Amino acid sequence: MKTDIILAGVGGQGILSIAAGIGLAAVKTGLYIKQAEVHGMSQRGGDVQSHLRISDQPISSDLIPQGKAHLILSVEPMEGLRYLPFLSKDGWLVTNITPFNNITDYPEVDAILKEIKKIPNHIALDADAIAKEAGSSRSSNIVMLGAASPFIDIEFDKLEDGIRQLFGRKGKEVVEVNLKALRAGREFSQKNR
Repeated sequence: MKTDIILAGVGGQGILSIAAGIGLAAVKTGLYIKQAEVHGMSQRGGDVQSHLRISDQPISSDLIPQGKAHLILSVEPMEGLRYLPFLSKDGWLVTNITPFNNITDYPEVDAILKEIKKIPNHIALDADAIAKEAGSSRSSNIVMLGAASPFIDIEFDKLEDGIRQLFGRKGKEVVEVNLKALRAGREFSQKNR
């Protein structure tokens, strides 16, 4: 078993929390994990990406070669398109459709969504709206993790445990709203595959 994931977004969107949740679940499952992060200008709303490799065998490199990612999980639609060269032929793009309009010449959202729809294996969702409905607009990254969960070779209850561990120190209410967000994202993917 091996799952190579590119996490993509903009600084402040919770990419590192997604990686931590997956990492905690992988460790709890007894899997090997390697992660490489590129923060760029993340503190100023710039590009953030993370390579996350999970396997039941030791992993040599923390970087995913182009054309080999099983999953691109993007919390920002244009960032999802940026990393398409890494996606394998059978891989999945799971992306938020809500843009983080941080540059003056940001492309038209309809044009970005049109490009996303050309990808045979894609899930595109309004994670911000789903998070708000789940009880916290700050949980859109966890909605995205839930939406990507069917494509991550880790049992869903282990991902839930990862969320409990990740947010546990913030209190039961924060844990519960994030679990609700995770489940809502998963439900969306299962209905829209």
